[in-house]
Amino acid sequence: MTLTTQGTIPTADYDGTGPFPADLPDDIEPQSAGWRIQAAVTGLFVVLPFAGLAVAVWLLWGHGIRLADVTLALGFYALTGLGVTVGFHRLITHRSFTARWWLRTVLAVAGSMSFQGNVIDWAAVHRQHHAFTDRPGDPHSPHRYGTGPLGQLRGLAHAHLGWLFRYAPTSAARYAPDLLADSAIVRVARAFPALCAASLLLPALAGWAIGGNLWSALTAFLWAGLVRVLLLQHVTWSVNSLCHMIGARPYAGRRFDRSTDLWPLSLISFGESWHNGHHSAPSCARHGVGRHQIDLSAGLIRVFERLGWATAVHWPDPGRPLRTPEPR
Repeated sequence: MTLTTQGTIPTADYDGTGPFPADLPDDIEPQSAGWRIQAAVTGLFVVLPFAGLAVAVWLLWGHGIRLADVTLALGFYALTGLGVTVGFHRLITHRSFTARWWLRTVLAVAGSMSFQGNVIDWAAVHRQHHAFTDRPGDPHSPHRYGTGPLGQLRGLAHAHLGWLFRYAPTSAARYAPDLLADSAIVRVARAFPALCAASLLLPALAGWAIGGNLWSALTAFLWAGLVRVLLLQHVTWSVNSLCHMIGARPYAGRRFDRSTDLWPLSLISFGESWHNGHHSAPSCARHGVGRHQIDLSAGLIRVFERLGWATAVHWPDPGRPLRTPEPR
């Protein structure tokens, strides 16, 4: 579920240090019952994985976690995480490459199983983020409340989680009209609730098949289902928050853009935390362009390209200039 800004964005008075103007469209108090329902569902998606973690830890107390649960958790984390990074992000949002129709659909389905919103809303929000990076109109900038210590703490919470509960939804008609015209993607978007259910049911069924009992199904449901969803959600949200606050900024970007490269998140984010590299060339299929920057998502795209499943891949320009990070 994604609840963010739309409409006319007042940017003229923003100086890059103060809070965003207080009269943004998403500062209007919500009126519709539909918004309240959507906010409640968003809250459920955020809280439910935490509940799963609490139950999993309670069940684990005094016992060892099973290898089957770890294996299933890693497998479903990779499946859904790469569905987000390669499918939702690099293919569907930024069109970093062209994929065969069946691969595009498979990646959209896998990303939808991450509990991060349907594919069209996800792409619309992310395109809006790039259109207004770290200035009024950015749905999840950590600099929304200014660059002072308290403002930065409040902004970090907003960028990580609070933005999900903003009042006005991003307009897909404005930011993702191409996806609204894509019948296959529309069908995947409509199937989002069912795909979320499958994301939890499939690990439970796999656990039952491996262990042969309901206990095995329950522990797989918790670890490979809810806990896996929790970890992937917070890794993704950390790119929104931490990767605009701390880390290196080797590449030039647009005015006010404070995106960073944060290496500790690179493996578990499948290369998404090379965020400054991404913002310097959003349509590039590889975000970690430095010599030692591991980007597993780009590696998978390379495999797709060699198999003939991906074409017109936008690989990095080796002559892309570096810059000394600006003082902050």
